[in-house]
Amino acid sequence: MNLLIPFKFDNHIAHGAFVVIDTGAAEMLDMRAYDPAVRGLVAQTMAAMPLLATHTRFEGRINLQFQGERAIKLLVAQVVQREGAPLTVRAMAKAAPQIDGSYAELLSDGVLALMLEPADDAQPSRQAMVPIDGDSLSESLEGYFAQSEQLPTLVRLAAEGDRIAGFMLQRLPLEHTKATEEVWEHLAILAGTLSTNELLTAEPETLMRRLFANEDWQLYEAQPVNIACRCSREGISLLLLSLGRDEVDKIVAEQGKVEIICEFCGRDYVYSRSDAATLFVAEGSEQSQLKH
Repeated sequence: MNLLIPFKFDNHIAHGAFVVIDTGAAEMLDMRAYDPAVRGLVAQTMAAMPLLATHTRFEGRINLQFQGERAIKLLVAQVVQREGAPLTVRAMAKAAPQIDGSYAELLSDGVLALMLEPADDAQPSRQAMVPIDGDSLSESLEGYFAQSEQLPTLVRLAAEGDRIAGFMLQRLPLEHTKATEEVWEHLAILAGTLSTNELLTAEPETLMRRLFANEDWQLYEAQPVNIACRCSREGISLLLLSLGRDEVDKIVAEQGKVEIICEFCGRDYVYSRSDAATLFVAEGSEQSQLKH
């Protein structure tokens, strides 16, 4: 089962979370023929997104997106957070064939950004740049929190086979804590000993006892995480309606149909000539009823 498990220290100096994913990720990753380096990076974004949701604590969607010109052309990871519902995560990448290289080489000549889109339309969306520094996505996210949020943060992400895992430890504002900066630095040193193998193989409670044996902390109720695409025929139909009948008719005239393949899950949505006509007839009927 895929879970996000938050924790907090009793002295309020820091909080964080573990994420463990062992179902659904391989199926989504297998939708595209990724080279190993690209596949590993996409997998790590799947682990990162629930951790980012823990930090923001709002209803809506968080996007982590990269656009470049060389190795990786596009990288998109999303998590949707709704009250009372599991977190839903999806991710994909478009890359040049047969590529390899370090993290910085894969994301060279491009921009990595984090976008927050609240479910409440009255709240503004936010966007911030994520520095492509260091040797990993973990270090980039740590840089984002240090620069944009002014919150020292330690992030670890790991992926091997069908299993993906993540860990985040974040200092809380000192004015709200019963501890000192020295206490935080001690926790960060302890957390820094966490190995990739431990993160992938040990249970979160075991890791907490191992890392913070002499500290007072609490694990909170785990939240389920779904690795799933949110695409649907209804959503695709709305997209076609937004294009307008003239544009859709033009596509049908050229190709004999409208075919849209979801970038995330690879699902193929096909609209025949009659399907497209029915779609706009139905819209016209609804608009007529609204006018009356």
